Amino acid sequence: MSQEYIAIFMFASMMLMLFTGQRVFGAIGAVGAIAALALWGTGGTDIPFSAAMKLMKWYPLLTLPMFIFMGYVLSESRLADDLYRMFHVWMGPVQGGLAIGTIGLMVLISAMNGLSVAGMAIGATIALPELLRRGYDKIMVTGVVQAGSSLGILVPPSVVLVLYAMIARQPVGQLWLAGVVPGLMMAAMFIAYIWIRCRIQPELGPAMEDAHTVPRAEKIRLLGAGLLPFGIFATMMVPFVNGWTSLVESSAIGALAALAASILKGRMSWAIFETCTKQTLAISCMFMWIILAALGFGAVFDGLGAVRAIENLFTDQLGLNPWVILILMQLSFIVMGTFLDDTAMLVIVAPLYVPLVGALGFDLIWYGVLYTITTQIAYMTPPFGYNLFLMRAMAPPEIGLRDIYRSILPFVAVMIVALAIIMTFPGIALWLPGVVYGN
Repeated sequence: MSQEYIAIFMFASMMLMLFTGQRVFGAIGAVGAIAALALWGTGGTDIPFSAAMKLMKWYPLLTLPMFIFMGYVLSESRLADDLYRMFHVWMGPVQGGLAIGTIGLMVLISAMNGLSVAGMAIGATIALPELLRRGYDKIMVTGVVQAGSSLGILVPPSVVLVLYAMIARQPVGQLWLAGVVPGLMMAAMFIAYIWIRCRIQPELGPAMEDAHTVPRAEKIRLLGAGLLPFGIFATMMVPFVNGWTSLVESSAIGALAALAASILKGRMSWAIFETCTKQTLAISCMFMWIILAALGFGAVFDGLGAVRAIENLFTDQLGLNPWVILILMQLSFIVMGTFLDDTAMLVIVAPLYVPLVGALGFDLIWYGVLYTITTQIAYMTPPFGYNLFLMRAMAPPEIGLRDIYRSILPFVAVMIVALAIIMTFPGIALWLPGVVYGN
């Protein structure tokens, strides 16, 4: 059997297992292990062992539980409540100000946690009820919460970019810095859309009349309390960017700073600490199993030479332009995003796409940013986007699935424009890593 047919058979088997509801790491690992045994006999058992050793030796992986723990501490201790209250009193007098403040909240939540699901949960439980109570249009604000949560896997410390770094063998620090400017640019584009829309249709986002009655002393107090998560992020990232600490050391600083802040504010209890620890352990183990399976699956592909065969198919036999191939890759992410999460998409296609992108002459740091944006677009694209159903589970009863579908369309359009800009001008993503690392 040719390399192309073996590769197609492996992918088809894996997708079939995923459709039957099998766990991601189980489906990927099983297909990789069976293929290795079928191709190389008992010698194929060295592949998962080698992948496990590679995983255990990857020092930056220690950042994963640190950042997850930091995010859970800040979320479970309700420090995000102060953050939203700050945006509430400072942005309320502006037309659409609370919706704009919600985007700001999501940016800081992303810097606290690194997972889009966390931003969605906080936005749906804290921001959405307040926006609806203040008379904001339910369709617009539902889209605001979903769009804002999409920044979670792009703004550092993005957990998904840590996984991409492991699979693509790229520096985590450069990937994080590459996500900063695109993430802030996308947030600015969301804010511009909300402001323009509310200027044209003021009834969608009425200004808060009672915001002027809040005493200045209370506003200053809330400013300090609300910026605490930003201070934790700065405490963690400034030493790392300046080269004073390693990536792992910075992640430990961030986790300890979040824990200390929650204790000093009287928000930490033993029950909360136990919840944060258990959730951190569960998610970290899940990610490690997925990485282990992906590395084993990728090793089989390397042994087959399937990547070189598919590259030859696209470039020599079909004669496709590298940019056409790249766009087709992005479109495939959107299709897969209708039934898979970002981690599953990454580990399924990384063994094929990442080496192919490098062979086509594209920068893998830049491609990591494209991947994160495209998967978030896929998450929010009707009719089967992953985030749409997650939002339906968290939203109040008055917001139906039809409302959620309508709410996200303009924000998806904004994200597609942002993706096109970054594809056209790679320097947007590569400028900051170049400045810091001198590349």
